[in-house]
Amino acid sequence: MIVAFLMGRKGSKGFPGKNLYPVMGKPLAYYSMRAAKNCPEIDKIYLSTNDERLIRLAKRNDIEIIKRPASLCSDNALGEDVYVHAYNYVKNNDRKNKIEMVVLLMCNVATVTPGIISVGINILRKHPEYDSTVTVSKYNMWSPLRARKIDKNGLLKPFVPFNVFGNTKALNCDRDSQGDVWFADMGVSIVRPRCLEHIERGLLPQKWMGKKIYPLKQWGGIDVDYEWQLPQVEYWLKSKNLQK
Repeated sequence: MIVAFLMGRKGSKGFPGKNLYPVMGKPLAYYSMRAAKNCPEIDKIYLSTNDERLIRLAKRNDIEIIKRPASLCSDNALGEDVYVHAYNYVKNNDRKNKIEMVVLLMCNVATVTPGIISVGINILRKHPEYDSTVTVSKYNMWSPLRARKIDKNGLLKPFVPFNVFGNTKALNCDRDSQGDVWFADMGVSIVRPRCLEHIERGLLPQKWMGKKIYPLKQWGGIDVDYEWQLPQVEYWLKSKNLQK
């Protein structure tokens, strides 16, 4: 059995109500729900939430609900703990079906398609040595070489020491100077049960991905945390004719 878990809660501080904010005429969370429902390999879909409005949206789309405990609804709660809770809930309440893989989705992400989920599932089936397949997008402009922090004197300093990159004389301002920079864009993470059963072994910062992570390359993937990111999501949906 392949199960999908959607994660979304109420109470966002950076973008209140983001999961249900209208994007191209649909709530933002609708797009990840639709991707899961239209993926033929997925057998069951669950939403972990404390948001009554999200629950209503999920039920209209025949998605089962996992009531998220209050301890996992705070600003300090980690996504990995939410996913582990959902996994244990299904494992303990559906003992007849063995979980083959888990598809992890977020309600504030619209940049995911059923097709890329299917590709990730089939790659894992062909490669039992992989822990997960994860959507990634190339953002060379956000290379760690360019990252800065403000020191105690209010001045900009490198966030990452330059010697980490090797020969400092070879460094320059070109965004491509360090090669392609790939970010896990939170479109989807398809993981084996062992990743959630042994979450402490996973690679930071998204420990649910395990250690052997295969990239599902796409472009423009993004999880929405601020309203100003919505035009990028709308452009992405239009480019793939997914706005309907």
